[in-house]
Amino acid sequence: MIYTHDNICLKIEIKDEVIVGIDFCSEGDCVASPIGTSLESDIHLQFGEYFEGRREDFALPYLLQGTHFQLSVWQALEEIPYAQTVSYSSIAQQIGNPKAVRAVGGAVGSNPLPLIIPCHRVIGKNGAIVGFRGGTDIKQALLNLEQKGQAHS
Repeated sequence: MIYTHDNICLKIEIKDEVIVGIDFCSEGDCVASPIGTSLESDIHLQFGEYFEGRREDFALPYLLQGTHFQLSVWQALEEIPYAQTVSYSSIAQQIGNPKAVRAVGGAVGSNPLPLIIPCHRVIGKNGAIVGFRGGTDIKQALLNLEQKGQAHS
């Protein structure tokens, strides 16, 4: 399934009625898919609400598969409140492995469900917008969107 909003294009992979992956598409691949299932309808609705600043988290079925370490990092990402940011080192502290900052960065970068698992809320210790599969411009746009959404709630 392809979902688009402004300059953001997402390829959402669904297996057995659960979301198993989300990737950012290039402009050439960015043709919205017709909605065929109730899950696709829910995805379209919830992502639309998110991009309109009316949804802070998602209530969609998904499956995460990764190593124990990756799963612990992704669980920590799920706990980052809407419109807030944390550093990679704070995630390392939170999972009880303070020296694993680079490994945390790797796990954040391999998050298979960006937006649903909000890896865009992780920034450099100095506040820099760094590392994001969709590109730092999209990461900044998502953070800006959440700041605006929070201001309207």
